[in-house]
Amino acid sequence: MLSSNDDLIEHCINSKTIAAGGMLTVKCDEVRLPNGNASLREYVTHPGAVLVVPILPNGDLVLEKQFRYPLNQVFIELPAGKIDAGEEVLLTGQRELLEETGYVASHWVKLGHQHPCIGYSNEVIHIYLAHGLVAGTHQHDEDESLIVFEDSLANCLSMIQSGEITDGKTIIALFLAEKYLMLNPQLQPQLQYV
Repeated sequence: MLSSNDDLIEHCINSKTIAAGGMLTVKCDEVRLPNGNASLREYVTHPGAVLVVPILPNGDLVLEKQFRYPLNQVFIELPAGKIDAGEEVLLTGQRELLEETGYVASHWVKLGHQHPCIGYSNEVIHIYLAHGLVAGTHQHDEDESLIVFEDSLANCLSMIQSGEITDGKTIIALFLAEKYLMLNPQLQPQLQYV
């Protein structure tokens, strides 16, 4: 049996950038394994992101439909976006909520974070629940096309079961929100469980 996590740590011997783009960098590192052998690790560096679960006063969630080029498909997602250099995580969430949906929120709750691609990326996604929403003006990025819509949490959970929602970050955030709202039912006056 392993005595500590130190018995699992791999140490970088040297690192090489394979490709660099505007947001992502692909690296290949030679590492020393805990058993003393060397191996290669290819991975993508990512600036991190924030996902927001926006809850309207009637209890519905604000969602969006967006085309995702790598999979050539439209996905149902919660609002999210990457963290700009030097930007505070909460400010990213507030900015993305306004840009993508036109809403601002008076109350923010950190639900957690996730690492969506631990085998090949260092990306972390911070997850917030936002309530006390007030409609503002959409400020979409020029390279983004979205359809914003509202639906109940119960319908969102059904869409996970039916395969209509397959985006991993959205699924995890909906489950975290469901648990949080079970403990704080005053935030979800019309919450119905399937």
